[in-house]
Amino acid sequence: MAETISLTLPDGAKRDYPAGTTGAEVAADISKSLSKAAIAVSVDGELTDLSRPLDRDADFAIHTIKDEAQALELIRHDCAHVMARAVQEIWPDVKVTIGPVIDNGWYYDFDREEPFTPDDLERIEKRMREIINLRDPVRTEVWPRDKAIRFYEDNNEPYKVELIEAIPGDEDLRMYWHGDWQDLCRGPHLAHTGQIPADAFKLMSVAGAYWRGDSSRPMLQRIYGVGFRSRQELKAYLTFLEEAQKRDHRRLGREMDLFHMQEEAPGMVFWHPNGWMIYRELRAYIQRRQDAAGYVEVNTPQVVDRKLWEASGHWDKYQEHMFIVEVDEEHAQEKRVNALKPMNCPCHVQVYNTGMKSYRDLPLRMAEFGSCARYEPSGALHGIMRVRGFVQDDAHIFCTEAQIESETKDFIDLLSSVYADLGFTGFKVKFADRPEVRAGEDETWDKAEAALKSATEAAGATYELNPGEGAFYGPKLEFVLTDAIGRDWQCGTLQVDFVLPERLDASYIGEDGHKHRPVMLHRAIVGSFERFIGIMIEDHAGKLPFWLAPRQVVVASIVSDANDYAENVVAALKARGIRAEADLRNEKINYKVREHSVGKVPVILAVGLKEVEEGTVSMRRLGDKGSKVLPLDTVATDLAAEALAPDLARKTG
Repeated sequence: MAETISLTLPDGAKRDYPAGTTGAEVAADISKSLSKAAIAVSVDGELTDLSRPLDRDADFAIHTIKDEAQALELIRHDCAHVMARAVQEIWPDVKVTIGPVIDNGWYYDFDREEPFTPDDLERIEKRMREIINLRDPVRTEVWPRDKAIRFYEDNNEPYKVELIEAIPGDEDLRMYWHGDWQDLCRGPHLAHTGQIPADAFKLMSVAGAYWRGDSSRPMLQRIYGVGFRSRQELKAYLTFLEEAQKRDHRRLGREMDLFHMQEEAPGMVFWHPNGWMIYRELRAYIQRRQDAAGYVEVNTPQVVDRKLWEASGHWDKYQEHMFIVEVDEEHAQEKRVNALKPMNCPCHVQVYNTGMKSYRDLPLRMAEFGSCARYEPSGALHGIMRVRGFVQDDAHIFCTEAQIESETKDFIDLLSSVYADLGFTGFKVKFADRPEVRAGEDETWDKAEAALKSATEAAGATYELNPGEGAFYGPKLEFVLTDAIGRDWQCGTLQVDFVLPERLDASYIGEDGHKHRPVMLHRAIVGSFERFIGIMIEDHAGKLPFWLAPRQVVVASIVSDANDYAENVVAALKARGIRAEADLRNEKINYKVREHSVGKVPVILAVGLKEVEEGTVSMRRLGDKGSKVLPLDTVATDLAAEALAPDLARKTG
């Protein structure tokens, strides 16, 4: 090892130190204030402990609590260890397993006979703060594997022994101590427990988790926590969670009577009349936009023989996500194996392949509201956001290589317009390149990725890379929406595919009179209708745009003598294309208003004797504190205009 090392700081300055100098010593050499604020260092971009000796020339950076990414990683990792220490100090018989950092926090799995209660979480939190206030040093050592195994065997920690035995190779292992409490860990960690902000974490919940995800292994208890750099950041996150809970589409789905799920059909949606109205309106809108953009609509089978899936490559690359159907065919020697289609593309190639195509037929834009089924693990299902049965606004554009650029631009223009109509004025674009499991040669992927990048740049769209997340048959653009509370949702996609047309023998006759392979552009705008409706419900907190609202107007009578007039108002509104209904119940008007407001009805028209006499209505919009008395004709005219979908409103001016 060299006697001295040269460290290059972020500002380009170089400093030389004896080999073996620690990051903490470098920080102290630079300034006293930096030494006190330092929490970790980076060596050639790799985050590491302040106490780790430096043994080579490197690009070097010192991190403080102000460095968000590094600070949050360390705080949450240390919180996991401090939480495990607190649990074992309170209940010494509890056995520990693993405690990784996750989005916004961490979890740790424990083996304990008694279930953790909310009171237990408060007790653990209190003990964690006591440990933080002790400012116990965090130290690390490297042990040979046999020493680590003996240590955990002597301390009756069988899960740690199993973890070590499962680690491949024979390298030594890193051990960390937070005070006297010890854990097996790669690190890095903070310098002492006092560097964890004591008022910026919270234990959130307890859930069951099988050891190593195996249902045949012991059921453990997983405690989740969240951690941040300051009390203000924690408060902002808890406020965000509260707002997200208010917007949860599953709760709003019940309140608005939109849909339900049940055990007999896991991951499948039972649409109620109100929910299906949203679905119908959204589908009709997308259908009109696609018709206007030159798409032809098809419909293909839901159950298809495995032979087609083998030819397309899905049987090898995607079978684990497919529902398999075996049928005893009459006179057949073996059962016929079919699959519910997880996607529509192979079937669209079959439609394309009927009859010879010429270059004059291209681009051919083929759309389908395709009903698909994909196996999702039960733990991944989430309301209508993550389901097993869904419908996509799926389409495939068969074109020449020269047409990729213009078709990409036209699609991005269409997608932008649709998103704006649906209330999303901006979106991010991600470029997902070749995954590990894929079909096609590298040369084909090179061509597809280059074509999609060039077309995207020509369309004026900027993008960020999403490495390894392409489809197995081609690279893709992912269009990511941001909702009202800042959450990202990937919805639309555009994929360039040279592979499937080759595998399924699609061709066209070019200007030269010879056969050529078309390029296949896979595209969707909203993606799964189920998921997109869930996103819209949460984005709008149930207060959907008037044209999409399943129940647009409720006409509520104040007294029974106004019932006939209320029904006449409903009839007049329906005649103007407005979804209206009467509430003639013998209930107080305030009760009716509260109930329909919970159901997110956009407009409530109250009518009493005065309204009957004057031919008016008292109109209250959802979210408004007061109401306005207006002539019925004025209200009907205004609401009829609002009830038009955006594309139809543009047509009428």
